[in-house]
Amino acid sequence: MTTTVVPRRTTGTAPDGPVQHHPVRAWLMHGTEPTRRLPSSHLGPHAKPHTTEKKHSWWKVMCLTGVDYFSTLGYQPGIAALAAGAVSPLATLVLVALTLLGALPVYRRVAQESPNGEGSIAMLERLMSFWKGKLLVLVLLGFAATDFLITMTLSAADATAHLTENPHLEPFLGGHEVVVTLALLALLGAVFLRGFTEAIGIAVALVGAYLALNVVVIGVALAHVASAPALFVDWRSALLQQHGGDPLMVVAVALLVFPKLALGLSGFETGVAIMPHVSDAPGDTPERPAGRIRGARRLLTTAAVIMSVFLISSSLVTTLLIPAAEFQPGGAANGRALAYLAHSYLGGTFGSVYDASTVAILWFAGASAMAGLLNLIPRYLPRYGMTPGWTRAVRPLVLLLTAGAFVITVVFKADVDAQGGAYATGVLVLITSAALAVTLAAHHAGQRGRTVAFGAVALVFGYTTAANVVERPDGVKIAAIFIAAILLVSLASRVGRAFELRVTEVTFDDLASRFVRDCAHRTIRFVANEPDRGDRDEYSDKLRQVTRDNDLPDGDVIFVEITVTDPSDFVSRLDVTGEVRCGRYRVLRLQASSVPNAIAALMLEVRDRTGRRPHVYFEWTEGNPVVNLLRFLLFGVGEAAPVTREVLRRAERDRSRRPHVHVG
Repeated sequence: MTTTVVPRRTTGTAPDGPVQHHPVRAWLMHGTEPTRRLPSSHLGPHAKPHTTEKKHSWWKVMCLTGVDYFSTLGYQPGIAALAAGAVSPLATLVLVALTLLGALPVYRRVAQESPNGEGSIAMLERLMSFWKGKLLVLVLLGFAATDFLITMTLSAADATAHLTENPHLEPFLGGHEVVVTLALLALLGAVFLRGFTEAIGIAVALVGAYLALNVVVIGVALAHVASAPALFVDWRSALLQQHGGDPLMVVAVALLVFPKLALGLSGFETGVAIMPHVSDAPGDTPERPAGRIRGARRLLTTAAVIMSVFLISSSLVTTLLIPAAEFQPGGAANGRALAYLAHSYLGGTFGSVYDASTVAILWFAGASAMAGLLNLIPRYLPRYGMTPGWTRAVRPLVLLLTAGAFVITVVFKADVDAQGGAYATGVLVLITSAALAVTLAAHHAGQRGRTVAFGAVALVFGYTTAANVVERPDGVKIAAIFIAAILLVSLASRVGRAFELRVTEVTFDDLASRFVRDCAHRTIRFVANEPDRGDRDEYSDKLRQVTRDNDLPDGDVIFVEITVTDPSDFVSRLDVTGEVRCGRYRVLRLQASSVPNAIAALMLEVRDRTGRRPHVYFEWTEGNPVVNLLRFLLFGVGEAAPVTREVLRRAERDRSRRPHVHVG
């Protein structure tokens, strides 16, 4: 029978007992447990165990996605008209085709592969192991941070545009766009500092009201277009005149400029991230929640179809009914094309109601983005040992993210158009990575047809991303800053936490338990041995050396052999198996991500089981100490003896209870 024991000390950063903190620090760290905590158990500030999450119908969860996805109607038509001009409706058709035939199939596959909300980043993490997988995740997190933070700042800036351009508020707020945007972001941060719970009911109300108002606005605008056929004729004539009268040239231009409209692709990554909120079906299991997957696919499909209809219709009516000059910076339709139509055709009262609805959903889109970041960052980095301890609390992260949003707002002067490139870059990189992930997944599954199809989609999104970067490099610059910051903080944190005891649990098989139990009445001696030939000469030579170098009275020792699995993993569990080699030598075999951490955890567990302080014997590592330290940091081997001693020192501050480390 195998027994499992969770080590009593996992990080060993402070002695037991209450710790008095400064009031400000206590406020910032509110909600974190004062006791030690495993890095792998960190679910994030807003995460809950899946067993306690309240589930909802897929269409309600779609509204939670919709506050981000559908709210882009507040600025997408205006940005599209400004970027593509008269070609905007045709370029929008290309975008919709890419949405329905490219992004939607990709994310339906992502939902199948990661039903617990890990998203495409986790798929790539599983497909690429060791440090290259970790570094790829860090880079993608930089682009995800760009996406979500720009969602906050761009949405707040567009909400400001709807406020300052409203005829009733313009005399009071006009010219103070940056201040108003900062106030909205500060209000958003204050909500999270006080405590925020995702309210699907609020999302349903906001999305329902917003879409209903847009149906009215676009419906009235289409009626005006239908009553004035000359508008369409003039637009078509102008379009052909601009491109030499060749319809094929118009189509070619639409294919070339559609990357500028990539804002309309946002929302898919959020859709799979919130999958755990979707109700399970009878018979669903944590390993295969088929009902949840079906619900998520319906969510993605329905949201994509609704958005596609709105994108095409809004692009058409805004291009035909709004003079081109109004889309320019300072124009009445800049960043608020549909609101311009609402005021023009439905009056100031209805227009103000529309503005209020738009401001509310744009503000709530920022809340959704903030919640996404607060859950995304702790989902990966703590598992890598790449977060400082304060990331366990919500408030420091909120302050950091809000400060970042402030900086972006000031740099871009709360300009919606100027932030469009950065937003599109983040969205497109995440979608491209998702397309690559499902392509690799299909290839590994031997699905040749799907591999080719998803590969083609990945190439299209790769082109779209590259075209957007060339046209608007600000997104890459911002993403590079985030990536550099994440890499710097993450690697520094990993080095700083390298000497923590980071084992989640220890298990012994029957023979290993008997080895330890037989030694419990005397001095327990372990010898660290690097696995090699495994023959009698290896063990007898090692035993003679240890006995001679440490002046041991006898050869009653247990050999410990550790195989390093993935040294880039920060935490691991130990499964200890016992073997008898060559008829007389007792050997404990383990697999772990780090030799020193595994030995330290084994020593502490043996001490707790037997009540006796075990001894472990090493030989000095040959070679340059600096090189050996780097080998430990990168590959989990190297300076085993001093690192094991340091891990034990940090894990057990009481010297009278600390296992002994000997080096000969």
